[in-house]
Amino acid sequence: MNKNIGIFTNGIIKENPLLVLSIGLCSSLAVTTSVFNGIGMGFSMLFVLLMSEIIISLFHKLIPDAIRLPIFIIIIAAFTTIVQLVLAAYIPALSEALGVFLPLIVVNCIIMGRVESFASKNTVPASILDALGMGIGYTWVLTAISLIRELLGNGTLLNTRIIPEEYTVGLFSKAPGGFIVFGLMIALTAGISTAVKNKKKNAAKAAQDGAK
Repeated sequence: MNKNIGIFTNGIIKENPLLVLSIGLCSSLAVTTSVFNGIGMGFSMLFVLLMSEIIISLFHKLIPDAIRLPIFIIIIAAFTTIVQLVLAAYIPALSEALGVFLPLIVVNCIIMGRVESFASKNTVPASILDALGMGIGYTWVLTAISLIRELLGNGTLLNTRIIPEEYTVGLFSKAPGGFIVFGLMIALTAGISTAVKNKKKNAAKAAQDGAK
């Protein structure tokens, strides 16, 4: 049970693909100008990652090592195409906003990394937990960055005016603003992680001293 919880929470916190592993950054910084885009990209990635890990974990013993990467790409591309077609049909505004970054999910480092390092070596239930954890971890960071950038850069949240336009900072709706917000979030995450480690270390030391 603890192992399953660890697999699930790994991607959300400990090995968050964006804040800790720093992979898949190009599309992440490009689409986070609005919360609508951030959530849409996050759930698109989660779906493709989840379905790809399930299929690859299910059939990994049948896939020859010599051609495993091309097969992985074909599987990922199939589910990415499904996402593209569904969004184009039912949420065309989101499909247009995500633009070229939607089909580029096929070569996203997060998905390729997880199917190669985890799904191809583990069971289906474990792969589902891994995909959900990584997908949720990716989505919440994207949503947080989008929220800050849209609120400060445009003064809106989901196209609802929150801050008067004259008080907005246009920098946050541009590329440099994305790097600034992302950098601050990484620094905050690293600071919290260090504080937690120091607290555990001090508690262990105090316990040792008490035992003496």
